[in-house]
Parts: sequence; C-alpha cells; structure tokens
Amino acid sequence: MGLENATDSRELLPGLEDQPGHLLWRAAARVSVNLATVLPEGVDIHAYAALLALAGGVGRSQQSIALTIDVSRTTMVKVAAALSEQGLVERVRNPEDRRSYLLTRTPSGAAAARRWRRHAEDLEEALTPGFLLSEREELRRLLLRVLEQELAPDTPAPLLGSLGFLITRAHLRMHRAFSEALAPLRIVPPQFGLLATVATLGPVPQAEVSRRLGISGASVVQLVDDLEARGLVERRRLEWDRRTQVLHLLPGATEVLAEARRRGEETLAQRLGTLDVEELERLVGLLQRFVRGE
Repeated sequence: MGLENATDSRELLPGLEDQPGHLLWRAAARVSVNLATVLPEGVDIHAYAALLALAGGVGRSQQSIALTIDVSRTTMVKVAAALSEQGLVERVRNPEDRRSYLLTRTPSGAAAARRWRRHAEDLEEALTPGFLLSEREELRRLLLRVLEQELAPDTPAPLLGSLGFLITRAHLRMHRAFSEALAPLRIVPPQFGLLATVATLGPVPQAEVSRRLGISGASVVQLVDDLEARGLVERRRLEWDRRTQVLHLLPGATEVLAEARRRGEETLAQRLGTLDVEELERLVGLLQRFVRGE
C-alpha cells in the first residue's frame, strides 16, 4: 500500500506516536499529500530531481540518473519521456549501449530547474511551518545520518538539503527492511499498523482507524479484508447502528502482533544504529512535529 493512499491526518496514535518507523511513514505521507497541493500544475518533483542530476551539460544514461535521484527505472522512463516531450532534455541512443538512452539537459531544461527550485523551497516551507532554520537543519542532519552510505555519492546538493527528499528516502528504506522482517508472519507494515491501532484503542470503527492512521477509507477496507481472511480481525456491526462496523482483534492476532513488534525493534536497531539515544529522541520529537505540521 503506497503513499498515494495517504490523507492529511495529523493526529498521532498512542502506542505508535514514538515509533520512528511509523513516524517516518506518516512524515512521508505528509510529503506526498503536499506534493499534490503545493506544487503547481506541470511541476513534477522527480523531473526536477532529474534536471538537477543533469547539471553540467554532460549526457547521462537514464539508469545512472535513476540511481542518483533514487527512483525506480519505471519512474525514470516516464520522467525522461515527459522531459523530452517538453524540450527540457535531449534524448538520444547511447552509442555504447543501443538499448539505452543518454539524456542531456537543454537550455530550457536549465531554466526550468531554476524556476522549479522556488517551488521546491515552497514545499519545504509548507511542510515545516513552525520549524526554526536551526531545527530544519538538525532534522536534515539526523536524516542524513540515518541514510549514511545509502545515498548516491553524486546526489545533487539541493536534494541533500531537502527534508521532503530525505524523509521519503528514509521511509522507503525503513519500509523495505520492515517488510522483509514481517514476511515470515505473512503481514505487511500497514497491516501491522492496523493491528496495533485496534490493540491500542480496543474495538474501534473502521472510519476511526482510517483517521488515526492517516490512510483512506478504501485502503482500510482492503487491509481489513486481508486480515479478516487471515483470521486476525473481525468486523462486527453495532446493535444500535447497523451501518457502523467495529473491528475486533481475534485471539491469533495477539501472538502475531507481539512477534511483529519484536521484529520491528530489531529492524529499528539495525536501521537507526548510527544514532545515539539522545539523537534518536531528538529525531522522534522533530518527526512528531513534522507530522503534526507544527
């Protein structure tokens, strides 16, 4: 379940509010939502990153750009096609590998990168309205520590200075590691979040889970369908309001949730091991404010 299912909920759930993995998910969700509302039509954040990677006038393969800006090959193919169609890059066959393309930034592309940087800065302002410059820099530094050795060495400086970029990348890496840890339990991170929500709140309506987790109602329905098929949760209609379905954990969920929490703690220790206790506490506090929009 991707970030495209996120909502702009800023309420944190007791029991998950101090979990770095959950906070990174919620922070990345805020970035995703704001990308759609802050950036003007025609400005694509991946295209902007690609134009930054093409600074200097040197032709680069689509694959190398994808590695530099940390996007999938599929995304890069779409971005390259759009930039070429707009005349912002020149795309030619790679003479060393006719199966691939080389991209070169055109003068129009350089001008677009300069214009779009202002919009990228507007996004940062929208994401951290209550942050002092020193607090933004502290969060950026902590995220760079978390991503140590994982970002490409030629990552453009504006991306290294972007909280939106760093939060999204930190979330993706944490999500991937946690997904691998949960695989033997046959659940995925969003399902863990739902189980933890119901365990914390007790029997709870689906709509409340959606609000608390910051994901769409349709996404919650899909998660519950899967967990119900596994025999981990059950829907029950209220006797006095048959329209409302309340979620209950079934006995098998307790063991699964406990093991998932243990695996989550191990994953966090591996992913955030570069931070000391004080730095981790500070990262949690800053991410909480980021999610709340404070």
